[in-house]
Amino acid sequence: MADEKAQQGGGHGDTQVERDPNRDATQEHRTDETQTESPQQRSRKRFYIMGGVLLLILLAGLYWLHARHYEDTDDAQVDGHLDQISARVAGHIIQVNVEDNAMVQQGQVLAVIDPADYQVALQQAEAQVAASQANYEASSVNVPITGINTGATLSSAGSDVQASVGEIDQAKKQLDAAQARVVSAVAAAKKAQLDVDRYTPLVQRDVISKQQYDAAIATADQTQAQVQEARANVIAAEAAVRVSNDRFRQSQARLLDAQSGPQQVAEQRAKADQAAGQVKQAQAQVAQAKLNLSYATIVAPYAGIVNKKNIELGENVSIGQNMMTIISLDDLWVTANFKETQLRYMQPGQAVTIHVDAYGRDYKGKVTQIGGATGSRLSLFPPENATGNYVKVVQRIPVRIDFTDKNENKDHLLRPGLSVTPTVKVR
Repeated sequence: MADEKAQQGGGHGDTQVERDPNRDATQEHRTDETQTESPQQRSRKRFYIMGGVLLLILLAGLYWLHARHYEDTDDAQVDGHLDQISARVAGHIIQVNVEDNAMVQQGQVLAVIDPADYQVALQQAEAQVAASQANYEASSVNVPITGINTGATLSSAGSDVQASVGEIDQAKKQLDAAQARVVSAVAAAKKAQLDVDRYTPLVQRDVISKQQYDAAIATADQTQAQVQEARANVIAAEAAVRVSNDRFRQSQARLLDAQSGPQQVAEQRAKADQAAGQVKQAQAQVAQAKLNLSYATIVAPYAGIVNKKNIELGENVSIGQNMMTIISLDDLWVTANFKETQLRYMQPGQAVTIHVDAYGRDYKGKVTQIGGATGSRLSLFPPENATGNYVKVVQRIPVRIDFTDKNENKDHLLRPGLSVTPTVKVR
């Protein structure tokens, strides 16, 4: 048994040290080759290795030198105008010409509001213009007529005043003459009465004849009548003076009224100006009515695609109601949110290569604007760093990039919201 174990043990030992003849031959061959390599071959191999390492370092350096002249970001997208088309007048929709995602051209009719009410309003405004123009023409004609009439009235009133002054002077002179005649008649009557008183005793003694006495009495009676007549003439002359004064006052009043002629002309001119203002107001109403009538036809402000159409045929719309949204495909730009550490050398006017992920295509652009604040500051809820939980985070600032060649998008492949990767040459 010991021999068997020995044989088994020996066999096991032989298994552990058993070698592959082919492997041993290969190793021996390699060892022989290594031992047979010359120093020149080993030096050349080290040269190639060192050259490869230096080349890699050089390529890495060149890449770094190239990369430091450019800044890029994948936080960017295409932006454009998304304008809501709203009703400018209220009314009943009688025509809808577009559907969602329809391509429209500038000036194309999108929808029509019933224009009947606005046509009637336009006709009323035009009639008001005609009436106000007629009123203005009549008021304008009255201005020179009023000037002529007031001038003639003023001249006539002045003449009347002068004539009234002459009449007053004449009436006063006639009054003075009548008063003088009264004095003369009273004196004559007194003398005649004295003669009668003197003749009475004489006639009783037959010193004078009865005929002389009767003549004295007749003379006395005549002088008394002349006194009464003279006094009546005085009363008439005083009345004439009063009438002349009244006429003078009336002529003065007419003169004063005539002297207000310039004011009357100014008043008439003001009425004409007011009528002219009413004409302009009516014309403005016509212009507004025409605008309202034009607003009944909703047209596309520019070429684009219709989205979010929310009107239907027969629907009533109110002023300001949103009807649809038009997205422009011509006036597009890129909004890129660069890190604040990338803006050191960035400035407007720098060239940009814009890679569009959707089409794997590059477009040319340039930096137009750099935002005035970071995106976090412009957000709905800006951070409040004074709360004590401040954590420094690299901020991003929006940068606007415009396409330099509009013809690159003549196929209208770009859409607002597409992801892009802009690369800005900053040096």
